[in-house]
Amino acid sequence: MASKQRDDLERRLERFATAVADASGDNLVALVLYGSAAAGQYTSRSDVNLLLVLRDASAAGLRPLGAAFRDWVRSGERAPLVFSEGGWRAAADVFPIEIEDIRARHRILRGADPVADLRTSPDHLRHQLEREARTLLIQLGASYAAAAGDGTALTAVVADSLGSVLALFRSLLRLRGTGVPEDAPALVAATAAVAGFDPASFAWPVAQRAVARPARLAAYDPVAARYLDAVQAFVDFVDRS
Repeated sequence: MASKQRDDLERRLERFATAVADASGDNLVALVLYGSAAAGQYTSRSDVNLLLVLRDASAAGLRPLGAAFRDWVRSGERAPLVFSEGGWRAAADVFPIEIEDIRARHRILRGADPVADLRTSPDHLRHQLEREARTLLIQLGASYAAAAGDGTALTAVVADSLGSVLALFRSLLRLRGTGVPEDAPALVAATAAVAGFDPASFAWPVAQRAVARPARLAAYDPVAARYLDAVQAFVDFVDRS
């Protein structure tokens, strides 16, 4: 992350965290930054992912946060994921992929660590991985079919889907008990070695993820076709595992 970009993000995060803490008071359990920004890999195309856990996440508990959330979203960021304390603990069997991703890459902005004593099950992780991998492939295939003849649209399909694919790669490696590389090229290579697809199929999207405006693909570009085929091979491996 470039120094100016990093400093700007840190100022915005601190301003938002202070506003949330002031508005929530004793209702705040945790406000956490997670994902690429927490790992120091934030770029101009990255989402800033936040998790907010409240003791009371009812309408009454959320109402004081209106101004803080409104200003944050108007600045171009996504609103945090919001859970009640009880709901967060109950989510361990439903969202194990997200919980383990947060555990691996997170930074506490305010409050306590929400994953410190939260445990997920390998069986739940496996089931979610199978479901999400198949769902992603269905959506990616439909998007590719609609966009293949338009280079600009095709570029967006490939570039915008990579983050979701890499999250599934991390989940597969966790299930197999191997190390999960933080660096995207190493993550692709490690997953390809397990699942048997060509890692070169990911060279273009991985190279473009750090730039604000990805280089435009051509209509029916073979780069996109190879990427889709590699995702298909990954999903087939997950289904067989």
